[in-house]
Amino acid sequence: MYRKSQPWFICWLCLGLLLALLQFPPQVVASPPTTPASTELRGVWLTNVGSPLLYLPWGVNRAVNQLSQLNFNTVYPVVWNRGHTFYPSAVAKGVTGHSQAPLLFVSRFGQNILSEIVKQGRQQNLRIIPWFEYGFMAPPGSELVRRHPDWLTNRRDKTKTLKEVLKEQDLPNPAKTKVPPLTEKLPPLIRDRIVTNQSWLNPFHPEVQKFILNLIVEVVTQYDVAGIQLDDHFGLPVELGYDPFTVKLYQQEHQGKSPPNTPQDSEWMRWRANKITDFMQRIYKAVKAAKPKAIVSLSPNPQNFAYSAYLQDWATWVKRGLVEELVLQVYRDDMSGFSSELSQPALQMARRQIPVGVGILTGLWRRPISIEQIQQQVKMVRELGFKGVSFFYWDSLWGYMAPESPRDRRAAFQELFSPPAKKSEATKKSNPQKKDLLSLPQLFR
Repeated sequence: MYRKSQPWFICWLCLGLLLALLQFPPQVVASPPTTPASTELRGVWLTNVGSPLLYLPWGVNRAVNQLSQLNFNTVYPVVWNRGHTFYPSAVAKGVTGHSQAPLLFVSRFGQNILSEIVKQGRQQNLRIIPWFEYGFMAPPGSELVRRHPDWLTNRRDKTKTLKEVLKEQDLPNPAKTKVPPLTEKLPPLIRDRIVTNQSWLNPFHPEVQKFILNLIVEVVTQYDVAGIQLDDHFGLPVELGYDPFTVKLYQQEHQGKSPPNTPQDSEWMRWRANKITDFMQRIYKAVKAAKPKAIVSLSPNPQNFAYSAYLQDWATWVKRGLVEELVLQVYRDDMSGFSSELSQPALQMARRQIPVGVGILTGLWRRPISIEQIQQQVKMVRELGFKGVSFFYWDSLWGYMAPESPRDRRAAFQELFSPPAKKSEATKKSNPQKKDLLSLPQLFR
């Protein structure tokens, strides 16, 4: 399945590369700040999904320069996606046979894209927080799944794949837009690649936990980063958890009783959610042992949806001090729905304990977003006193998928982010600690 999709994936990538040639304008020199700087979060996510950015020889350099010129201060670059790392990884090599995503390796001639992002970010005074985008998801045809089928979890009917849809279709409450989706103009065989099936690694399996922990520690120890970020995929779809390993574990803790047949059973949900929380605690301790000043950031969905759909109880994580920065994904078109999410009790609780920013959607191939909506949402976030914003994602900030011209979009963001912003005092640059992964064996038993 994976190999058959390669020709169409390459077609999709070529189309993206073509558009990217138009997206990156000539470099300009940023003028020095003349007014006091703000410390609000002004971030953006860099992903490889639906984006050619990481594959372009000049992409990262241009992107980081533009973000700095327009007064952004934080970048969340993807480092884990679809069963592959986006940096040379000894951990991934040992588990999957690939040190990094094969297409990235070929297109960038084996260069270390994360090292380049970190270097450019340091020069431009940007926080770099690597983002483990896909959490426990992995394609069924990936080498990770082929080599470790026992690492997967499944439904009660033994099926192991769930349909993954890009974010505009995965929203809890998507709203209509007046702008026609760009993907309507694409050939059906390319457009169909937007929807794929995904397997889920078992978050309760010790080998899965060891693998994820080692990836995180590898990034934190080998790169001068401000921390790491997990997101809404760091959980488990509520219908999963009926694999032999998890059933046996549940039986051991319930006097031989099997898990309820109903995935939404409250006790069964709580048991699985608590296990994920326990693993989150291990991650927090591992990060702090490897680099004490590195932060653990999280970008989840709203609490009610995160828990009921993905068993991700991030409110408890915040209460236990396992999260040091929260960037809530609030991808809503209607302002009333946007405002409603910002007033939820779990979010207000988090604001009293840690810096809380808001993730704002700037557009997707199938869902362009107007700059007017973005401006309104940033204004509301500021009026309500949140720490700042982060945008999903780079290509839709001022690319040609947007309803306005790139020039107009850049001008609007420059106006939004004037004066320049400083990096957070809590995540000032620290020297990377060159610890060997084997020096922390007690974390991965």
